[in-house]
Amino acid sequence: MPEFIDDATFGAYFETFEHTAWRLETRRGYGSDRAGEKYRRYLETGDVPDDLHRPWCVNVRAQTAQGKRIERVRIVDSPPTQEQLFLLASAASNNAAGEDIRNLWRADAEKLLLPAEDFWLFDSRRALVLHFDDADGYLGAELVEDPARIVRFCQIRDAAWHHAIRRNEFATQVASSV
Repeated sequence: MPEFIDDATFGAYFETFEHTAWRLETRRGYGSDRAGEKYRRYLETGDVPDDLHRPWCVNVRAQTAQGKRIERVRIVDSPPTQEQLFLLASAASNNAAGEDIRNLWRADAEKLLLPAEDFWLFDSRRALVLHFDDADGYLGAELVEDPARIVRFCQIRDAAWHHAIRRNEFATQVASSV
């Protein structure tokens, strides 16, 4: 079992990175999303409220105002799961705050041999590998600073980012496929 960092340390990485924070999301859903009111409202109405006031978006605005980049690629099934549709809809607020969230079809990710591993990569020097249980519950984050693993994460990032599709274009693809 990997050694997990505490939540305060996890959060500090998003305030202290120097240039880039990049994430790969590979799960079909996240237990924390399913447990939230925002997700329940989405299931009832199909809409996600504008929540630019939440702490994540406030920090994204502060970091990107300094010229830093926060980016992520989400792997999406065809057809997308309900949770993936929720994340696609909710990404509008993140993008409006300055985060660049893109999507990649799972079939394309498999062709690229991308791993089924969620992680954040900071400044191409350290990573936080996110661990989940079988019910998509978050277990903790493992700090990785081993240069060989970091190079691997950088290669994954470069491949995923090169093929990922901007949110609005991806949303159009999803809408035309249902």
